[in-house]
Amino acid sequence: MSGRLPIPFVSQSDAASVAAWLQALRAAMPEEEILAFADLNEHQRAQCRLAIVANPDPVHLKQLPQLQWVHSVWAGVERLVADLGQSGLQITRLVDPRLAATMAEAVLAWTLYLHRDMPHYARQQQARQWQPLEYVLPEQRRVGILGLGALGQAAAGALRQARFPVMGWSRSARSVPGVQSYSGMDGLAQMLAQTDILVCLLPLTADTRGLLDATRLALLPPQAQLINFARGPIIDDAALRQVLDDGRVRHAVLDVFATEPLPPEAWPWSHPSVTVLPHCSAPTDSGTASAIVAANIRHYRQTGEIAANVDPGRGY
Repeated sequence: MSGRLPIPFVSQSDAASVAAWLQALRAAMPEEEILAFADLNEHQRAQCRLAIVANPDPVHLKQLPQLQWVHSVWAGVERLVADLGQSGLQITRLVDPRLAATMAEAVLAWTLYLHRDMPHYARQQQARQWQPLEYVLPEQRRVGILGLGALGQAAAGALRQARFPVMGWSRSARSVPGVQSYSGMDGLAQMLAQTDILVCLLPLTADTRGLLDATRLALLPPQAQLINFARGPIIDDAALRQVLDDGRVRHAVLDVFATEPLPPEAWPWSHPSVTVLPHCSAPTDSGTASAIVAANIRHYRQTGEIAANVDPGRGY
């Protein structure tokens, strides 16, 4: 180990998950010593400057007084930013092309689920009804994507290959080939008014929390449908329930919620116009994620440069 200090893996996940991550990280960088936080001795904790994290307990990170850099194995970092944003620590989130491809697959699959009226056919089966619905061409179903980062661009590509007209919105203007792009609050209103299926892929920040409130949901065309693969609090829960109850929004596929796991008494479980998923749209692949973390750490060892890519002011 050339006298290097061990790198702790700090996580509140269950023991099996921690063990799996340790195995993957050690395989990706055998030149490093990767230890669970609980296995660090006092000297190692006092000198540690780098930690690999997955939903870490902030109390544990405070026990590493020399810590300078945390590298997350997850793409979503809103909890890290909330816990560490004022600490001065440099934060790196996972940017994994495999994750983008997995998300694009999920967006296409569940867009087709809504496009081909599968929730309606499921209800007809329960009622023993044999009634084909009129077919709508993909070219006639407009899909709007909230968020045109790596995930949004990959999803847009998959949707375009399936012949859907694709629009996209981001906070600042972006140019994505084949995508009608919008930005700013005025641009958001313009896109929502044209969207038949809305896909949310935004990070959760102070600006996006509650972004889809009653006013903005009301901008969607009647019988629009939506997919939330981002974070639950981006959509106002009460407003979403109201537009679903009223039938203005025909169906919602929800993979993320303010509280996870979703409590058994929560209304989405039993709502006839909601499909509940257990935060499964784009799981992190520990193998590819560990390889990316390893490459960033090797670059740091060689150059002293930290691959920090999170701006605490923006929240991601």
